[in-house]
Amino acid sequence: MARQKGIIKLKGTIGDVSFYKTKDGYLAREKGGVDGDRIKNDPAFQRTRENGSEFGRAGKAGRILRNAFRLMLQNASDSKVASRLTREMLKVVQSDAANARGERTVQDGDLDLLVGFDFNNDGKLSATMYTPFASVIDRGAGTLTVTIPDFIPSNTIAFPQGATHMKIVAGAAIVNFETEEIEFNRAESAEIVLGPQNEATFDLVANVTAGSPDDLFLVLGLEFMQEVNGTMYPLKNGAYNPLTLIEVDEA
Repeated sequence: MARQKGIIKLKGTIGDVSFYKTKDGYLAREKGGVDGDRIKNDPAFQRTRENGSEFGRAGKAGRILRNAFRLMLQNASDSKVASRLTREMLKVVQSDAANARGERTVQDGDLDLLVGFDFNNDGKLSATMYTPFASVIDRGAGTLTVTIPDFIPSNTIAFPQGATHMKIVAGAAIVNFETEEIEFNRAESAEIVLGPQNEATFDLVANVTAGSPDDLFLVLGLEFMQEVNGTMYPLKNGAYNPLTLIEVDEA
């Protein structure tokens, strides 16, 4: 793959070279590779087929999880979140000790490997929020709770320039990776001034169906805002908002 330079940028195919545009600029590459039918049928490509199958499952699972938190990701994600999450999901697939290579699945893997995943690489929770928190998932009651102890925002929040307020948000999701069924709910704090005041301890409780037999996921994030003449505006369309998967309860 080569990068196109010069004033005129090409799109299309000339001879054996394809020219195309991506978010990284105008690129060019030579056509070639192994015939698709050979990859599908030749025993020599058995490992390739196995890897492709598992990569496909990881990509699908990543899409399902992103869909579960789509309403929150609109304000807290980076441009490469899909590929980054697929990479982590592939680790989950590869941790499956029950099925043969090529047939391993997300639901039989270790979903705890996803804990700590940042949906927004440009605003990580660990580099933004320095106050400790605790989280509990009660499957029987259908409650996913985050407890935020008392804190001083100006001392414990690394907020971006221009931000005057924030909300702390928690999201809960029930996910079935086989049927693609999803249930989502969220809880949020009141608007918090990014100042030297002491904020008292509070809980964020997101409720879902009690006793669900499917996987449960809990995320925590911040939403920064700027107050102008009494009106709150999202800061830079959420470019600095962190959102992190903090706990998983596997079915």
